[in-house]
Amino acid sequence: MRIALGVEYAGDAFEGWQSQPHGRTVQDHLERAIGAVAGHAVRLHCAGRTDTGVHATAQVAHFDTSARRPDTAWVRGVNSHLDDLPVTVRWAVEVGEDFHARYSATARRYRYVLHDHPTRPALLARRVGWFHLPLDEAAMAEAAIHLVGEHDFTAFRAAGCQARTPVRRLYEARVQRDGAYLTFDFHANGFLHHMVRNLVGALVTVGKGAQPPEWIAGLLAARDRSLAAPTFPPHGLYLCGVDYPAGWPLPGEGRIIVLPRLPLP
Repeated sequence: MRIALGVEYAGDAFEGWQSQPHGRTVQDHLERAIGAVAGHAVRLHCAGRTDTGVHATAQVAHFDTSARRPDTAWVRGVNSHLDDLPVTVRWAVEVGEDFHARYSATARRYRYVLHDHPTRPALLARRVGWFHLPLDEAAMAEAAIHLVGEHDFTAFRAAGCQARTPVRRLYEARVQRDGAYLTFDFHANGFLHHMVRNLVGALVTVGKGAQPPEWIAGLLAARDRSLAAPTFPPHGLYLCGVDYPAGWPLPGEGRIIVLPRLPLP
């Protein structure tokens, strides 16, 4: 039997998603909690492996089990074994064995939340990004338009990225202000390692007036990571949606989108 889960977590409390020998990752904690309910060891597979410090409001994962439990046991029961850790199973449903949290997904959505203010935020430390100068959201929104479409994103991939191709299709790249914060929303058929954080870094370079909006198009054409901006910190980054084909018994008819709602002034 295969069970799909919707998971939310604060990434600053863990050392990434992917299991490590030290056992301090999101996957490690969840596998131990699920195993306690199932009565046997399980292996989780997720829609998108997040780095240390990156959060998720709508991570999707699945595991196989021989244990028969009601869906509520995979939610309330698993959560009861997570102690006070900032990770929660939001929902659980049984799916067919041809469902795969990663390979069945058709697109993913990320949001970066940034506070542009002379002083760093304290109450939302490590939950939002921070930049010490005021940023021009209109210039960044104009620059983001150049990112939409199918492009070679070599200029925005990490040096150690192991993806077979740097080509991705970005369906949406949007920048807008929400009170004292800026939100950067990206929706694509796939993301390269550090791609969103590198995109945010480039857009901030435009927002502070160091480059014009069309500089983004030049970076795409040059396909040279060394010409782009430094990688932005992970703190404000959230995996907030995963798209699946219709037909799976998932919330939202297979299109899960939960945007982070922060106490914005």
